Amino acid sequence: MAFSTTVSQKQRIRRKAPRGFLKRVFKRQKPHLRLETSGDLLVHLNCLLFLHRLAEESRTNACENKSGIIKKDHVLAAAKVILKKSRG
Repeated sequence: MAFSTTVSQKQRIRRKAPRGFLKRVFKRQKPHLRLETSGDLLVHLNCLLFLHRLAEESRTNACENKSGIIKKDHVLAAAKVILKKSRG
């Protein structure tokens, strides 16, 4: 029997950004850093967008290698491509 790809009613999907966690991490890493009130949300959004691009690029690499599974090598190659594109 195949596993269902839908989320059951018992599982809850988080809809909010973990603001308390993000603020705590910022304070630990950079205590002198002052962010505006919505700065943590922008960092969270940036992280989500990066993960989305990484997943798409990794899937493309896996398809090019005729692999049905995204492997570590596909993700590393995708990260290098994304870094090259963002730097110039």
